[in-house]
Amino acid sequence: MSKTTALILCILLFLVVQIVTWFQLNGQFFNSWAKNNVFILCLMGIPISWLYIEATKMGFIAFEGLIWPGRLLGFAAGIFTFAICANVFMGEGLTTKTVVSLVLATALTLIQVFWR
Repeated sequence: MSKTTALILCILLFLVVQIVTWFQLNGQFFNSWAKNNVFILCLMGIPISWLYIEATKMGFIAFEGLIWPGRLLGFAAGIFTFAICANVFMGEGLTTKTVVSLVLATALTLIQVFWR
């Protein structure tokens, strides 16, 4: 697998798993099914963990055996998805602090991807 393919898969997997995790943890606040089926949400932890493992593996391949760049991509994906989901599903606006966090997450992502 090429490093570029691994990088794309790493980013996509982290975005998907962060979104799924957001719903697993925060769905209880706006969805009665999620609030009443906590055990099923806990069982989702198994496939969620597998997706995190696969995303981490792709990052390891993309960054030639380094683990920090992939970790920071996962962190940035979490910041982006959390801000978007909190805004769309919970009505939490983008405050100045959130926007600054998004800018910093973007900077982290760009540093990890392009600084070799």
